[in-house]
This record gives sequence, structure tokens and C-alpha cells, in this order.
Amino acid sequence: MRPSVRHISLSLVAASALLLSACASFVPSAGPRTTAVTEAAQSSSLRGIELVDVNYGIAEALKRESQAPRFASFFNQPQLTDYHVGPGDVLQVFIWEAPPAMLFTPQALSGTGLSSSGTGTLALPQQIVGNSGTVVVPFAGKIPVDGKTLSDIESEITKRLRGKANHPQVIVQLVRNNTQNITVVGNVQHSMEVPMIPGGIKLLRAIALAGGVTKPVEKSTIQISRDGRSMTLPLEAILRNPQDNISLQSGDVVTALYQPLSFTALGAIGRNGEVDFEANGITLAQALARIGGLDDNRSNPAGVFLFRMVPPNALAWPKKPTTLVDGKVPTIFQFNLRDPATFFAAQSFPVENKDLIYVSDAPAADLQKVLNVVGSIVYPFQTLQSFGVIR
Repeated sequence: MRPSVRHISLSLVAASALLLSACASFVPSAGPRTTAVTEAAQSSSLRGIELVDVNYGIAEALKRESQAPRFASFFNQPQLTDYHVGPGDVLQVFIWEAPPAMLFTPQALSGTGLSSSGTGTLALPQQIVGNSGTVVVPFAGKIPVDGKTLSDIESEITKRLRGKANHPQVIVQLVRNNTQNITVVGNVQHSMEVPMIPGGIKLLRAIALAGGVTKPVEKSTIQISRDGRSMTLPLEAILRNPQDNISLQSGDVVTALYQPLSFTALGAIGRNGEVDFEANGITLAQALARIGGLDDNRSNPAGVFLFRMVPPNALAWPKKPTTLVDGKVPTIFQFNLRDPATFFAAQSFPVENKDLIYVSDAPAADLQKVLNVVGSIVYPFQTLQSFGVIR
């Protein structure tokens, strides 16, 4: 017996009604719908998640919070002082005696291995400053040099030779600096110790002496560690702000880091995936542009969300957050791009490393999916009817 058109039509109507009534759970989707996300804060199973409707004020507050202090304000600028000698340094002493020489005569120096030049200058052999912090000068004895400047040492030697030599004058030269250095490591061509010099060493010069960074500038960050404190800034920001090219001091450790930052984008957008961005940071508007923007046929402009773990003091919360995960508040930021004012907020809102951006489907997109399913049932029926299979 052939099925009647009436029976099949009734069956199709019943199936369509069932599909429409169950579309919320049956229709495939790239993720939760807008209402599911906005109601997360009230959900018993998701209690503790904060939902923040982003406006320009909130975006600016987060932008200020994300801006790290500058090197120039975080570290005290070292005062440029004369070099202070320490154990391990290599010194050489030159002594000049006015004619007629009384002390450093050829007769006095014979058998010592020392000789005076024709100008009356005596060059002593190079000496490493030992743990005792002294060097030895003939007729002057052991000279304490640890912690003293070259001028201090010259004055002390001259004082001890006065009355023995005829108007002695002394020059002390630092041959090799082994105690006051800056360490440059990380993603540079040559990890090395950069010796301090009179006048000091600037940050960018220390990096240049180490051969420069090996990774792209826009993806490199520079960390300075000093006296138990550390701070990191993007290299690009240092190049843009000459004040952050600070003078370094002995003992500083400069580390060039390669830290590719990224965010993940999902939902009704042009391209799903993980997207890298520069160490200097980007805004939400830039992030949306890099993923191809919202999908015109699927997206809900009012359902743009950013998921992030936020420090408790980052925002002025209406109610104090009750749930902390590793000391941070699980937060969903919502952007209603149907409101033109939100685009100004998007231009200021900073995207951070490991953020997740999600754009939900529009309700009309769900309806269209249901209609497509219904159509896939109705069209074959019409085809069978046109061929006389059913009547």
C-alpha cells in the first residue's frame, strides 16, 4: 500500500515541530549561546564566575592596570662615580721621579729585575689584587687598594714615597676589570660579562656589546635584575622611550627573553585558532581584525566575550569576588558591538597572554540551521511526489 500524502505531511509537520522545540540542544553550535554565557554568574554550577559588561571606563582602567612601571621609575639611577678597585682586578703602577733621581736609580734597581726608562719612569709589573686587597710597591710596601679609587691609590703610594724619592709622581692603571661587571644572558648572540667603564654602561649598549638579540625585536622582552628585584619590558617599548635606556650598575643581570604571546579565538569568526601577538601588546579591536572579524552570517555582535583570570584589585567590583583560582578571579568580559560606543572601548581594552575570545552564534543562525534540517526532509518528499512515487 502506498503512503498517502496526508500521512507523510502529518509526519513531516510533527517532525518539524519536534526539531523546533528541541533546537536548543539539537542544533549544532561552535560553543555556548549568548544567554548561556551571560547567565554564568547566576548559574549554580558556575558560581564564582564574574560577568563584566565592558564600557570605555572599564577598558581604560584595565589598560592602566596592565601598564608596567618603566625602568626609569622602577630602578634608582646609579650615581656615576669613579671606579673602585676590588680583589681580582689587575693593576699596573707607573712611578716617575724628578731628576736627579734619588731612589729609583740604575744602581738601586740593579738586581731587582726592574729598570727605569730614559724619561725617569718606572713601570712596575702588572699585579692581581689578591684576597687581602693589597698590591706591593718597592720602597712603599703593601698598599691597601680594595674599595679605593685609582686616585686614592695614587695618592697613598705618592705619600709613602715622599721623602725617599725626588718629587715622585704616580699613575695607577686599571689593566683588567674583573670585579665590576654587568651580566648579559638569554637570547643574545654572545652571553657575556660587560665590564663597567668610567661614565657607566647604558642598557642598549650592553645588549649591543653582547651581539644584540637573536629573536625579532617585537617579540623580545628585556629583564633587569638588581638587588633581588626584577622587572621586564618589551624591547620595542625601550627603543621607543629613551628614558628606559637606563644606566646599569655593577652586578646587574640583563636577560633577553623570547616570549611569544598569544590568544585563542573561537566561535562565529573569520578564523578559529591561536594567534600570536607582539610583546608590546594589542587591543581587542586589533585582535578581532587579526582573526578576520565577526562572521556576518553567524555571529551575534552582542555576544563577543573575553575569558580571563583577573587579579582581585584590577577592577572596582560591585561585590567582592568570592571565588579565587590561584589568587585570581575567573572573569568573562562581554562586548556589545551593536553599541557604537563599545568600539571605543575595544580600541583601549588590552588583550593579554592566554586570553580566550569567543563570539557566539546569533539566534537567527540557530533558526536557519533548523530550517535547513527541515528542508532536508521536505525536499526529498516533494521530489518523490513529483515522480509519482507518493500521491
